[in-house]
Amino acid sequence: MQAAAAKADPTHWFAAALWVVALVTGLRVLALFLTPIDLYTDEAQYWLWGQRLDFGYYSKPPLIGWVIRAVTELAGSDAPFWVRLPAPLLHGLTAMLLGAVGAKVAGARVGFWSAVIYVTLPFTAVGSVLISTDTIMAPAYAAAVLFLLRASKRGKTRDALLAGGFAGLAFLAKYAAIYLVIGAVLAALVSRHFRPGWRNAAVMVVAFAAVISGNVVWNLTHDLATVEHTMDNMGWLREEARKHWSTLFEFWGSQIAVFGPVTIVGLIMALRQMGNSALRGLWMLTLPPFVAVSVQAYMESAYANWAIATYFAGTILTVAALSERWRKIAFGVNGALSLAVLMLVVLAPWPEKAGAPLLKRYLGRADTSQVILDLAKAEGLAVYSGRRDVLADLFYTGRESGVAIFATRPSGRPGHYYEQNFALPEGYAGELLVIAANAPECDGAAVLPLADLRDAGVWQKQPLAAYRLAARCLE
Repeated sequence: MQAAAAKADPTHWFAAALWVVALVTGLRVLALFLTPIDLYTDEAQYWLWGQRLDFGYYSKPPLIGWVIRAVTELAGSDAPFWVRLPAPLLHGLTAMLLGAVGAKVAGARVGFWSAVIYVTLPFTAVGSVLISTDTIMAPAYAAAVLFLLRASKRGKTRDALLAGGFAGLAFLAKYAAIYLVIGAVLAALVSRHFRPGWRNAAVMVVAFAAVISGNVVWNLTHDLATVEHTMDNMGWLREEARKHWSTLFEFWGSQIAVFGPVTIVGLIMALRQMGNSALRGLWMLTLPPFVAVSVQAYMESAYANWAIATYFAGTILTVAALSERWRKIAFGVNGALSLAVLMLVVLAPWPEKAGAPLLKRYLGRADTSQVILDLAKAEGLAVYSGRRDVLADLFYTGRESGVAIFATRPSGRPGHYYEQNFALPEGYAGELLVIAANAPECDGAAVLPLADLRDAGVWQKQPLAAYRLAARCLE
């Protein structure tokens, strides 16, 4: 790798980086083929979105559903391998796009290392074995930055059109792509490298608006469902904020696991590069998501992955700040972490912790769902549950079972996608196979379970059971 990298120049960095990225990506594809882990709740839900193509969904914009549908249709299979296959491929593509950005703003060496560092980052490793909206957003986000730079340098309308179009695709993957729009405006204010000119800026805005228009219309015609869910995640906007320093520090600490221990230090060191115009522009793309999610963490709480958009441009800044020696150390540390992720998904259910598989949240779901579906068929009943995690896998595992599956009927605004689209119909008569953690009551008495559904996987310590219940008792 070092020999190839040593020859890297504006025309050769790409080939050297591609060898590394292709090798890492190939290993991840192999791990997906070998892993026994089931689709997680969100992954199963994204698959279902792909079966019901639309311009928007309850909790996210639509691109992830479209991508999964396209891949599974081409493959002729809905197996977990095909549902997840876009993940390593898209992160590999993102690595090469960021390499192109790095080479453009700081030279071939930075381009090469930006690609190979990104493809081994911890969040990239996890995001390559589990399909998520972050993964779908990543290449579109990186491509938008690349074409923004090209439009600013060459002034060509085509580059501006592509920059706006890819920014729109990133937004259709995850609304966090709005940070790209904010960052582009800030970058234009502080760096000549990010100033495409007024005409091209207008082209970008039009292209962006055209791409996202379908999702905007969908939200307007569906009670702003996705917007409302996003607001739910930012609970302090609806009610009094808690303002905990502990949750802020917890979020900051989690970023070490997201970006890697050496690379996070490198990113902090990169603050010294504000004097460089091009890198100063990249900082404007890096700071908005980190600052915004830090505010969210302080006001309430924030998941570690909510600031992923920080690390697209942030990877390039980190590489530019690190010496050659520390780039290699970062690559080695992150590479070891990436290998550990691959081993975990391939060797599951080993290892165990406290008598349960370390990856228990990804195990036992399909088996449990099959038990439920078989019981429903034997009893001649439709299945009913108020649990999103149970429903998600039931719809996926039972996709060819012919068993009807219903969610709780919402009393107000639906609480999740299944309540929104698969709620138990009004006036439903007869009995149901109810899946719940607590025994339901009917006519003043607790109902005895037909089956205990706890197993060695995700449900091991949860009292999940199946109950035969008259639908009228749910009222």
